[in-house]
Amino acid sequence: MVVLNRIYTRTGDSGETALGNGARVPKHALRVEAYGTVDETNAATGLARLHAQGTLDGQLEMIQNDLFDLGADLCRPEMERDAKADHPPLRMSDSQVVRLEAEIDAMNDSLEPLRSFVLPGGSALAAYLHLCRTVARRAERLAVALAAQEEVNPAAVKYLNRLSDWFFVAARMANDEGRSDVLWQPGANRQGQP
Repeated sequence: MVVLNRIYTRTGDSGETALGNGARVPKHALRVEAYGTVDETNAATGLARLHAQGTLDGQLEMIQNDLFDLGADLCRPEMERDAKADHPPLRMSDSQVVRLEAEIDAMNDSLEPLRSFVLPGGSALAAYLHLCRTVARRAERLAVALAAQEEVNPAAVKYLNRLSDWFFVAARMANDEGRSDVLWQPGANRQGQP
């Protein structure tokens, strides 16, 4: 286990940071943006957990742990094992993607049919889950952009894609299984409303 006794190191004062392989890169590098946005997704998930209970809270806790795995995956550029390392770098796996898909399917089975786009809101939990969804989508866009330039674990990109779907379905669950969703009203339907 790594012990973190010292929080600041002063090594980033010049605008660079270290990746998982020790390479120094600018803090605005696309890889840093990608795993930084994964961290932001994790923080938003922590906010959602303040309002979650039971099974959903347990699933969100698992997602937070997955997001740490994902950040570790994205901060380590090389996909092959370092011969000098004691253990292989942590990588996302397809089994994590499959777990999200199974949870999405199980939640979706109990939801009211969707007949309109849904506005972020309703309950506090649903609003936070929609925030998580949008931050996860941004992380996905950054990971896809990174994958266009450098090698990225395909399971990492797939996980982010399913995760935003997971947050959407979970937000509907948080709105009384979709019965309390706030539905979009197109402009023509809003005419004459204050």
